[in-house]
Amino acid sequence: MRRPTLEAVAARAGVSRATVSRVVNGESTVGPRIREAVLRAVKELGYVPNSAARSLVTQRTDSIALVVSEAPTRVFSDDPLFSLVVRTAGAELERAGKQVVLMMAGSAEAQARVQGYVAGGHVDGVMFVSMHSSDPLPEAILGLGVPVVSYGRPAVDVDIPHADNDNTGGAQRAVRHLLGGGRRRIATIAGPQDMIGGQDRLAGYHAALEGSGLRPAVEVGDFTRESGADAMRRLLAKDPRVDAVFAANDLMAIGALQALRRAGRGVPGDVAVVGFDDIEAARFTDPPLTTVRAPIVEQAEAMVRLLLTPEPGRGGDRVVLPTELVVRESA
Repeated sequence: MRRPTLEAVAARAGVSRATVSRVVNGESTVGPRIREAVLRAVKELGYVPNSAARSLVTQRTDSIALVVSEAPTRVFSDDPLFSLVVRTAGAELERAGKQVVLMMAGSAEAQARVQGYVAGGHVDGVMFVSMHSSDPLPEAILGLGVPVVSYGRPAVDVDIPHADNDNTGGAQRAVRHLLGGGRRRIATIAGPQDMIGGQDRLAGYHAALEGSGLRPAVEVGDFTRESGADAMRRLLAKDPRVDAVFAANDLMAIGALQALRRAGRGVPGDVAVVGFDDIEAARFTDPPLTTVRAPIVEQAEAMVRLLLTPEPGRGGDRVVLPTELVVRESA
């Protein structure tokens, strides 16, 4: 069977082709009786609008790019943050009648593909996730005049709307909890220092130690479980008397727990451990992980709302959500 056309819908509804086009494209200039007749004809004929043609009329694609500045192997690893952000943003956009186009931008070639795709007019906006300070895409996409928003404060020197959480304050609460428990050799496994989350959580660690007379001990990981285990081993090698560690995310904290167990250190008896994010796995570690709960879902929802506001491209839109210390058995 031939695909029903706009003309066929117009004939069935007894209206002009232009009227059908206005109804299909969501314009409000058509009266309710005529709109009802057109929609009834659309349903009876099984008419499906041509999205390419409709985009030419409305200048909208109803698609939003979610650009993750990581390699696919990282995005589809055991880090639940990416899947949770994608799932939440997708659900919010679906409620708004839009869809997500997931794009990886973890290499120069991938970044060029993303820029070309956006420049080609295939999306109405861009959401950035997991940006690094060397990422050229935010500035390039801004130059195209496409609305953008960031999950987290941008790691590059651009003024774009973003939804963030209180990384610094959450880290301070975690370290103060360790201080309050009598720990005096408190180390940290910091996140990557080319990412705002890594920078802010390290700043919170230093702020909490300020005035305590304690010497900072810092090793840097890359937010993976393996890097947390490696960093913990380095910390123990430098100072076997470390009695507490704050890890900048839960995956690195889980890696630290594994390294401590293999080194024969009890948790929390010998070394207390605190993470950040409160992923589901934090409740099932041995012992259950004390951590800072980050509002990942709420942050992703706020990011979508910022993009869909009437003036989504303007600077100055900022959302910073509170974090919460969740005390379990590891500290």
